[in-house]
Amino acid sequence: MEDVVLVVNPGSTSTKIAIYNRTGPLYDANIQHPAEELQKFDKVTEQYELRLDAIEKAFNNHGMDDYRIAGIAGRGAPTKPLVGGTYEVNKAMLKDLRSCKYANHASNLGAIIADKLAKKYKVKAYITDPITTDEFIPESRISGVPQIERKCRSHALNIKANARDAAAKIGKPLEELNFVVCHMGGGISVCALRGGKIIDVNDALLGMGPFSPDRAGALPIGGVVKMCYSGEYTQKEIEDIYSKKSGLIAYLGTSDLREVEQMISDKDEIAILIFNAMAFQIAKEIGAMTAVLKGKVDGIILTGGMAKSRMLLDRIEEYIGQHAEIYEQPGELEMPALAAGAWRVIDGKEAALEYK
Repeated sequence: MEDVVLVVNPGSTSTKIAIYNRTGPLYDANIQHPAEELQKFDKVTEQYELRLDAIEKAFNNHGMDDYRIAGIAGRGAPTKPLVGGTYEVNKAMLKDLRSCKYANHASNLGAIIADKLAKKYKVKAYITDPITTDEFIPESRISGVPQIERKCRSHALNIKANARDAAAKIGKPLEELNFVVCHMGGGISVCALRGGKIIDVNDALLGMGPFSPDRAGALPIGGVVKMCYSGEYTQKEIEDIYSKKSGLIAYLGTSDLREVEQMISDKDEIAILIFNAMAFQIAKEIGAMTAVLKGKVDGIILTGGMAKSRMLLDRIEEYIGQHAEIYEQPGELEMPALAAGAWRVIDGKEAALEYK
């Protein structure tokens, strides 16, 4: 029998599952959950039975007799701020996730379902580098307004996984290297990674940094105040505009970068301007993080779904190509990163951290 780790990664309307040995995936699936079923639940944690049943059926249909389960890896949800690493799922973590204390997010179910499977197979469950991984230096927390503190929230799982890959290409331990990592997806996280720690990053949801396919990024404060006090919007409507209805979709009517590229091919001048502005803002944020690292940068990593766009990479690299070696690593590494985090603990290469 082969030792494996089971991986569970819940999304808004689907759950990705996989079986990994120490070298890669042996099985993977993306289970779609009926939207009309999910809409019946106020809290995502109430979807537990529905999702667990679908996950167990998928694993059983694949056949588990040839595997010896060594551990379960679940997607890390928004939790209290934590240093990066792999955490063993425990009662304190489950209590916070079940109550949706920090967020009503599908990923809350990652550790909850992982814990259930771990009990079934009599092994341990883990999460790795959750969204709220917080490794800021003190200067990074200061906003300029005492009532507002900058928060460390990012695509930490994919950022750190890609940094480990780049470090392997260089042939040095991640702890000895500095990277600027730019994850470009629905949201854009640009971070300064010093010795494997995220010491500064923009908040990609309602914070700073470049605008994205559907998020506003940093905004002129005066304009924000004016919108908020115009009497035209509730707080929720403002938050929805800035986090879901801004960026490419607000200017061009689509959040699909492929459609934007077609507009550019058709000589749409507005599309050309907005696309160039997004690349300009991404490059500007990368430059800022280069300054955070005092110019000592071993590589700039461009990753995420939008990094599949040759047009976007070329435009960004026109600005930043002289700063450091560029590593183009399109897509995301969430599933292998979750499996690898569990394996590092199981194999004794890292100690599991405790959620307190």
